[in-house]
Amino acid sequence: MSDLASLHTMLKTAFSLLIVANLFACSLYPDVNSDPAKNNKATFQRDAIDCAQSYPESGSGVNIKQRIACMNLKGWH
Repeated sequence: MSDLASLHTMLKTAFSLLIVANLFACSLYPDVNSDPAKNNKATFQRDAIDCAQSYPESGSGVNIKQRIACMNLKGWH
């Protein structure tokens, strides 16, 4: 029975770490443009969609870093 309890604890810990990592990754996504004329929701959405289409989802998660770099090139920080 203790093996089952330790497995349950390990799964809860792994899930918690996954949630924290996800929240941390989302906080790194650029959301402010250095050009005041482009610093609006419509431009952000257009640029985010463009970067998402340029770097489709991959199983390894590398696409997230590529999308952030793409947004940085478009002036988003």
